[in-house]
Amino acid sequence: MAGEMVSLEQCLEKYVPERELKEITRILYGRELPIVRVGVIQNSIAAETTAPVSEQRAALHEKITHMTEAAALCGVNILCYQEAWTMPFAFCTREKQPWCEFAESAESGPTTQLCQELARKHNMVIVSPILERDSIHGDTLWNTAVVVSNTGYYLGKSRKNHIPRVGDFNESTYYMEGDTGHVVFQTQFGRIAVNICYGRHHPQNWMMYGINGAEIVFNPSATVGGLSEPMWGIEARNAAIANSYFTCAINRVGTETFPNEFTSADGKPAHKDFGHFYGSSYVAAPDGSRTPSLSRTHDGLLVCDLDLNLCRQVKDRWGFRMTQRLDLYAASLSAAIQPEYQPPVVKDMC
Repeated sequence: MAGEMVSLEQCLEKYVPERELKEITRILYGRELPIVRVGVIQNSIAAETTAPVSEQRAALHEKITHMTEAAALCGVNILCYQEAWTMPFAFCTREKQPWCEFAESAESGPTTQLCQELARKHNMVIVSPILERDSIHGDTLWNTAVVVSNTGYYLGKSRKNHIPRVGDFNESTYYMEGDTGHVVFQTQFGRIAVNICYGRHHPQNWMMYGINGAEIVFNPSATVGGLSEPMWGIEARNAAIANSYFTCAINRVGTETFPNEFTSADGKPAHKDFGHFYGSSYVAAPDGSRTPSLSRTHDGLLVCDLDLNLCRQVKDRWGFRMTQRLDLYAASLSAAIQPEYQPPVVKDMC
């Protein structure tokens, strides 16, 4: 019949405002199925590295605000930016000034305030990796990811657990290994964690986020082609398989040139950049599948729908957690870190 109502849902969508519709849907159907739409952003810097710090940060704030607006139009629930997104990746220079001036409070700095505004406006959880200045503990610096809830509330922070000392990536000039452990954030859209950059090379780091219950682990990074690109498509994908969660690998793009030359302690001539950030951000699932990568050379927003049911389904199918033997490795590692430890190597004496 022409006058038949197609469905209750269609009627509700047509006549009920969106805010009230969400509550009506919750009452009618209970908890929504755990489908979450994530977004990851890769980008180049927005101003010359010679510009004043305030101008460089403001330019990136403006750029990322526009990209966040695009993510909101796509219906993204959780959005993650790249490592140290508010600045050039100047840690290669080992210069204190002006780069330390980019550091700001994780709890109340201008970048966190911007993210709170955007998160509240778009009902979106935002993961914002910054250079943190901890004024409570002697103005120490940290490589930190700030997590802001979709209500605009500062949820917490996760600091980089593993610091590289590889060529230009000698970041201990600025900050040391983090002290927040393997924190997992329970958001309205799922349990998330942040494994910052170099931590992706350490399987135990990935493992602990899984043990602590993460369903999605973001890996905001800054890495160049001559160093890590062959590993890039493997590590986060392997971590998703081994730990039965989703992983989101994020890298910046472009080549950043600095005012003063620096060396890499490798005998090669001094230089003003240290290579091309190759982008190629992607998302991997616990069943081993993954998305195509974003561009190697251009800014980009990757949007992906994740069915969080898959985390448990893969655990049930493969039993990796059940067969993990953490007791065995806990005992072995406890022994291995002792000064008197001797590896149990059986030698052929014949």
